[in-house]
Amino acid sequence: MNARIGVVAIGIIISQLPTHSGAASQQREPFVETIAGTLVKFTMVPVPDGSITLGGEEHTVRNLWMSESEITWDAYDVWAFQFDLSPKEQAEGVDAESRPTRPYGAPDRGFGHQGYPAISMTHHAAVEFCKWLSKKTGRKYRLPTEAEWEYAARAKEREYDLRAVSWHWDNAEDKTHPVGKKAPNQWGLHDTLGNAAEWCDGLDGKPVLCGGSFADKAEKINPGARAYQTPDWNERDPQIPKSTWWLSDAPFAGFRVVCEGGL
Repeated sequence: MNARIGVVAIGIIISQLPTHSGAASQQREPFVETIAGTLVKFTMVPVPDGSITLGGEEHTVRNLWMSESEITWDAYDVWAFQFDLSPKEQAEGVDAESRPTRPYGAPDRGFGHQGYPAISMTHHAAVEFCKWLSKKTGRKYRLPTEAEWEYAARAKEREYDLRAVSWHWDNAEDKTHPVGKKAPNQWGLHDTLGNAAEWCDGLDGKPVLCGGSFADKAEKINPGARAYQTPDWNERDPQIPKSTWWLSDAPFAGFRVVCEGGL
């Protein structure tokens, strides 16, 4: 199978905006986000201002930073398993309603943990993580919109060597891999294609997974790849009702975050 495929779909128009906000847009720099009280940190990369046409409408992207890779277990565990709380706070149930319940089984599926993308969470869980991260850091974090994500994933490239930039069915050995091991795109973003597919807010306001994952074949790995949750993503969850936090049968679901305004 030829792993080199073009990724510009008919009807997709991408343009970088001239820097009328002064040279500020082009001079924006990456920054390292830290979570207070932990050793966890991750890099946020500035996304050049511009626009993309999706769904017949033009969507403008401005003053946005995006995490260099998917959010890893290193960061997700702090929130999900209350590692930022004292034993007393945990016993008192501080933030209990906005934190996940214990998962059914091992959410990492034994793929690997430290440095690996966090997986198997619902869109709701990813949204709540962003709210927590915003409170922790004082910055505005959220999930990317579908348009923002595709604009950033495409960057200025018109063709990708998939083996160089992504983990997918042909090279991933049926599991995720540590983030940042494949080449970044032209804007410095790793793993937008493959590894874990990424939760976004869809054009229609509904959750959507973008980019394809380690479980998808090469022809399904591109910035236009989409997946929508179905009941079989949580088929083995014995809870009634099913968990709102974890997906027992979707080890391909992950996410990255965006920050409005950055530094």
